[in-house]
Amino acid sequence: MSSAILLFIILIYFSVLLGIAFYTSRHSNNESFFIGNRNSKWWLVAFGMIGTSLSGMTFISVPGTVGLSLPGNGGIAGFNYFQVVIGYWLGYFVVAFVLLPLYYKLNLTSIYTYLEGRLGNTSYKTGALFFILSRTLGATLRLYLVIKVLEKFILEGMGIPFEMTAIIILGLILLYTFRGGVKTIVWTDTLQTTFMLLALVVCVGYIMHSLHLDFSQTWAAMQQRGYTKLFQTDVKSPVFFLKQILGGAFITIAMTGLDQEMMQKNISVSNLKDSKKNMISFCFVLVAANFIFLLLGGLLYLYANAKGITITGDNLFPTIAVLSNLPFYITLCFLIGLISAVFPSADGALTALTSSFCIDILGIRKKKGMTEQQQKHTRLIVHNTFALVFLACVFIFRLIDNGSLIQILLVVAGYTYGPLLALFAFGILTNRNVRNEFVPVVCITAPIACYILKQYDTAWLGGYTIGTELLIINAALTFFLLILISKKGRAVALNDVKNER
Repeated sequence: MSSAILLFIILIYFSVLLGIAFYTSRHSNNESFFIGNRNSKWWLVAFGMIGTSLSGMTFISVPGTVGLSLPGNGGIAGFNYFQVVIGYWLGYFVVAFVLLPLYYKLNLTSIYTYLEGRLGNTSYKTGALFFILSRTLGATLRLYLVIKVLEKFILEGMGIPFEMTAIIILGLILLYTFRGGVKTIVWTDTLQTTFMLLALVVCVGYIMHSLHLDFSQTWAAMQQRGYTKLFQTDVKSPVFFLKQILGGAFITIAMTGLDQEMMQKNISVSNLKDSKKNMISFCFVLVAANFIFLLLGGLLYLYANAKGITITGDNLFPTIAVLSNLPFYITLCFLIGLISAVFPSADGALTALTSSFCIDILGIRKKKGMTEQQQKHTRLIVHNTFALVFLACVFIFRLIDNGSLIQILLVVAGYTYGPLLALFAFGILTNRNVRNEFVPVVCITAPIACYILKQYDTAWLGGYTIGTELLIINAALTFFLLILISKKGRAVALNDVKNER
């Protein structure tokens, strides 16, 4: 298919997004940007969050992992990633029944305000900064993957370089998020999730049809090649099932329940009951969607074997979809699904980072005498600055790409979300107060210690390899260090927390 035609389709897609942004951002204000005026429909948020959680990383990298050989795994990965997904599912219940009630009781706009009232201002700023670091790295890693695919398989043939592709895409994201914020994103994410899931189902159906297989035959063929292997029972393996499940649960608690981007959408729902409905319904659909992505991965490898294609990993899906002479509608579905996968992640992250920096670091909602217009001006400056930071991170990831970015994403989460998880756990589970001046030192020391441990884990731990449980180890070490710098005292009551309303 002509690259010009594909580019034209992308432009049409963005025109639709801009139309939605224009319509939903009418009469918007800072409350609309930060929390959607607390008027979002729970079912709309739940459906849109699927696209945010899956992202381009899932769309490209998860199918590619099925046929990969992972170090220490004793064979190909197969469906090992679904072990993490089971953990995700468990973690969402903790978010729904522990964290959401806390956020609604305190009427928070930024969830990190809880840390200010419970542990103090330095702990609050530290938690917010770790979120900013974590979400910036995670979102730009996902964004980089999709830009790489678009550049390699579509825009390179037109002479458009990677750098220009990245600049254009970030510019387009800015166009439809800078006014409406969460109020706009709730609707654009719903549209993009719909396109992504439709593309997934169509691609699965087409490949099964082209291989002349029904579902049972497909499953049998994948079993024969080891693609359906789910549980890894080797304790020393980095993908041992118990490590993966526990790691997945804590990843969800940290990357969803303690993440301003994800919670910003949840607390935009008018009441706690509906927000819980959103979280529970969302987690069941997300599990099903991840399973279908792994099924697609097995099908892609079967198709590649049948056609003599030797590509593996992140490049497998785009190679088959764009360069294998498939019907026009399959390439179109892949393209729309791909760009629909990346933008719910990138646009939400950009909005959440802007919100957190403005509220938590700059404190614009607490500054007396600061008008609505002045707050908006500051917000726009921060929003544009984060877009530039995104661009710089995308260029950096281009230099360290190893071919399977989903593994890098989980490792990054383990290092950066650990201290954030520990701070919230310490505040919720203990009645002790910390010496705030030492909190930043603790939150930096623990990840560094975990990094050193990860480098020598097999040598120091008798062949044991640390996997997704890195997040748990990091959080536990941070929690222990917080205990050491704490003292007994009256826990700050929830009603004492000063929120920024």
